[in-house]
Amino acid sequence: MQEIAMTQQKSLSALAWFELILLGLIWGASFLAIRVALDTIPVMTAVFHRVFWAALALWAVVLLRRETIPRDPRIWGAFLVMGLLNNVLPFSLMAWGQLYVDTGLTSILNAATAIFGVLVAAAFFSDERLTKRRAVGVALGFGGVSIAIGLHNFLGFSLQSAAQLAILAGTVSYALAAVWARLRLSGLAPQVAAAGMLSGSTMVMLPVMLVVDGAPSFDLPMTTWIAVAYYALVATAGAYLLYYRVLAAAGSGNLLLVTLIIPPVAILLGAYVRHETLAPNAFIGFAILALGLLILSRARGRD
Repeated sequence: MQEIAMTQQKSLSALAWFELILLGLIWGASFLAIRVALDTIPVMTAVFHRVFWAALALWAVVLLRRETIPRDPRIWGAFLVMGLLNNVLPFSLMAWGQLYVDTGLTSILNAATAIFGVLVAAAFFSDERLTKRRAVGVALGFGGVSIAIGLHNFLGFSLQSAAQLAILAGTVSYALAAVWARLRLSGLAPQVAAAGMLSGSTMVMLPVMLVVDGAPSFDLPMTTWIAVAYYALVATAGAYLLYYRVLAAAGSGNLLLVTLIIPPVAILLGAYVRHETLAPNAFIGFAILALGLLILSRARGRD
């Protein structure tokens, strides 16, 4: 999941509801696809596949739509930073975290993106101040995340604890990406911004992959290629296009609701395909987090 941009709250049409739910289903299934790929390919290679193939797909869309491609080096520099904040860091941190954390719990922790997004936006923008309503939503969100992680994990430190912290660090990076996009990439066509960002991500991930994992192997099981195709082409390239449609139609407050759809999808798929089971505290934490997100989604329209 990527950053939630800031736009005016709007009422949801039937089509907007359908697209919002579809986006949640797509992103929810991406956690399973990434975990399946990680069974046979290393983390950095998995991330490289994600940004490389998604970038190619989006540039094809840009060319078909005959969008204007920016030539200003400063914009391409902004793409590079955006790719680092919105793809390289969160994709890598969360993929590594998924090696030690169930897909369902990963998706729950990923929902903290909206919580950190509110805090970071309040720190940078005067029109995104932390009102009382938003403060309540943030407090509930952090409480839910803490319970989902398990309070006992705060008393000691293990590889699983490190993985959970890595996933949360990825959500902070998403929140910073939203600020960077508003400061440096506003005014660009969404397809161009997404394609440029993923190109910057690919430029970073190629040398990182070669140094950490070595040259990628293309002799992979069909299940791995299906998983890669899904999370790169459907859950990244396709989801970016759908994301901006929903954002334009529903507004950022309603778009926060997608974070409530993702975890149940990921939990069900993880249980059915990989026989994962989550502790009761994960469900309790998600319920509290969901309440906080609902408050935040309404706050965007009322503050």
